[in-house]
Amino acid sequence: MSRRRTLGPKKKLALLVSAATVAGGGAFVMANTSNAAPPPTTRSAADSTVCQGLATALGNNQKFIEGQRAAPDAQSEARIANREAVIAQIQRQQEASGCTVGESAQDSQAAQPQQPAPSQPAAEDGGAQASGEQVCNGSTVTLSGEGGAPAASSNQFPAGTKLKVTNLDNNKSTTVEVTSVSGSCVLLNDAAFEQVREAGKFLIRRAVIEKVG
Repeated sequence: MSRRRTLGPKKKLALLVSAATVAGGGAFVMANTSNAAPPPTTRSAADSTVCQGLATALGNNQKFIEGQRAAPDAQSEARIANREAVIAQIQRQQEASGCTVGESAQDSQAAQPQQPAPSQPAAEDGGAQASGEQVCNGSTVTLSGEGGAPAASSNQFPAGTKLKVTNLDNNKSTTVEVTSVSGSCVLLNDAAFEQVREAGKFLIRRAVIEKVG
């Protein structure tokens, strides 16, 4: 006849503590699982376009600063200081728009396929219907972040050149004069960009750029 082993008071207490620890641990895991943060929501297409435009603007200004530092002249220090202030403003816009602050993207001259010139677009630049040689085929257009009267900057055309920029997505156009150097074919300052932008967007994907003077 077998003898049943009995547990002493100390062993019983130890088993109870272990069981409570396991149970408590399971409850802790379940609580943490139930309280886990939901997965991040996917950024909408509109938000992505805003963020991409700001990133492109930031990258263009950074590229300009790099060029000035690589080949400085008497005005480089002032130009760099101005563009650094512009970059700070763009970063504030990125934060306000929920974008990654400091995200940068260089403007690609081959980002878009060549677009045909529109036939007599509705002018939004004081009635000017200037047209000329189409340039910078496939380029996107964004803003430099600079203030002042409507103007443009470019790495291909000297100061005094007049460029007509048409946004094919809303059929708006503006003709502006190049007044400074930048890191891409054409950057519009804030005032010029306002004349052709779509609401809430900082990037023109489908643009026709013409040299008119």
